[in-house]
Amino acid sequence: MVIFKGSNGVRSGWRFAAFFVAAYLLSGLVDQYGFPPLAWLLHVDADSLNSGSMLLDEALSTIGIVAATWIFAALERRRVDSYGLPVRLAFRGRFWEGAALGIAAAAVVAAGMYALGGFVIHGFALHGGDWIVQPLMWGVAMILVGVGEELWFRGYGLQALMRGTGFWAAAAITSLIFGALHLQKPDENFIDIFNIIALGFLMAITVWRTGSLWLAVGFHFTFDLMQFFVIGTRNGGAQPVGTLLSSTFPGPAWINGGPLGTEASYLMLPVIAALYVYVLLRYPKHRPLEI
Repeated sequence: MVIFKGSNGVRSGWRFAAFFVAAYLLSGLVDQYGFPPLAWLLHVDADSLNSGSMLLDEALSTIGIVAATWIFAALERRRVDSYGLPVRLAFRGRFWEGAALGIAAAAVVAAGMYALGGFVIHGFALHGGDWIVQPLMWGVAMILVGVGEELWFRGYGLQALMRGTGFWAAAAITSLIFGALHLQKPDENFIDIFNIIALGFLMAITVWRTGSLWLAVGFHFTFDLMQFFVIGTRNGGAQPVGTLLSSTFPGPAWINGGPLGTEASYLMLPVIAALYVYVLLRYPKHRPLEI
């Protein structure tokens, strides 16, 4: 039993492992069994990368992740929002700062892709009511991506693990797992995984330095919104439907990321470096977690 328990109860590593498995299984099961009937009922096209399928998929996955967090919060006699996402701070200053950083990061990469001929804009792709419907649906879907993934990897899991390993080791472990889970995407490659791990580690630092996940959620929200909806970049070989721009991506993959999109562009490297400089200078000291 010494392996499993320490002076403070169940060891942090086992807490993290149990939470991670619970979140993975619950989000997967809710999505697997909830998505097909709901997609049929709501007339959602499940065979393309569109706002409806993304919104439904992310809503179901987030329900599973929140459920796992709630279970472990109950075991620790804490609120479900006490692991870095306090409801009272929802969509306030830190969130919008992160959102601004996400827009800037994706815009700089897109500008570089455009200047080097790897991103060609043919005009707007929206018509009629889609000017209202598509931004709204993509926006809600990407907020759910931000909340769900940050709560999973930088919420309870990070907080539990760092009790035993310290922050830096916990941040490294969760970021590596975050990157490893993306290996299931078609056409995955080294640069995409490297960038994902680097961004995951940066998001962990923002939690450590700001005391909240809301900056990370804001960044995740707009960075993905820019990729999927505004730029219309590919993801795992799939082309998004219902995007703002009608775009094509000629040229080498090192510029535009190829089938993996913006995130796998080598132009991300200096942008990620600049984000690290900004965060470390803007938030030079650790701040206790907001609850």
